[in-house]
Amino acid sequence: MSMLTPPGMGGQYRITGDKYPRMRPPRRRGRLVVAIVASVAAIGLIGWGTVQLIDVFTGGSGRTSASGPKADCATKVSASPAAAKALPEPGRITVNVLNATERSGLAKETADELKKRGFHIGTVGNATQQYDKKVKGVGILLGPKASLHTALPVVATQLAGADQRTDARTDASVDLILGDDFKSLTAKPDADKALAALTNPTPATSPGSTGKKSC
Repeated sequence: MSMLTPPGMGGQYRITGDKYPRMRPPRRRGRLVVAIVASVAAIGLIGWGTVQLIDVFTGGSGRTSASGPKADCATKVSASPAAAKALPEPGRITVNVLNATERSGLAKETADELKKRGFHIGTVGNATQQYDKKVKGVGILLGPKASLHTALPVVATQLAGADQRTDARTDASVDLILGDDFKSLTAKPDADKALAALTNPTPATSPGSTGKKSC
């Protein structure tokens, strides 16, 4: 063994020049960085998997609590007075057509058209002295107090602009009293749209609202 060979090296290293050999291999810093990154990624995956398992076993409580208000909102909308209001069908409403104008045959012509649209026709003739030649608008709809939010609005879809009033009558019939400005009933397509909107109202929005649901 040469005197220049450090003891215990067994001739593994040979000293040349004026520099001594390193006594251990150089550190592999690149591998150390990769190992650290891999460890961090593994810890992240384990944490994510734990959250998913908790969500499965708890039934997704976060999503349940979020869907609760939405379901409650839908219930409130469907339970609004406008949507819950039950209106009678035209065939269940008896309409008395009375002519308060000087034009003859107007009541019968109007009654025939209402019958075609599904309404039940009662009395057809001239208006009573109280209204005869005293109705300046297109007409008056007159019925019992109970019809104010039921039968009267339904008949009103057939004559836009008619004045709706109630009296103390004992039956459920509705009088359609034709006035001086009456020319004809509302066109059937428009009357059908008005009736559909009345029986299936959309939820009302508050003033200034964009119309979007808050839930």
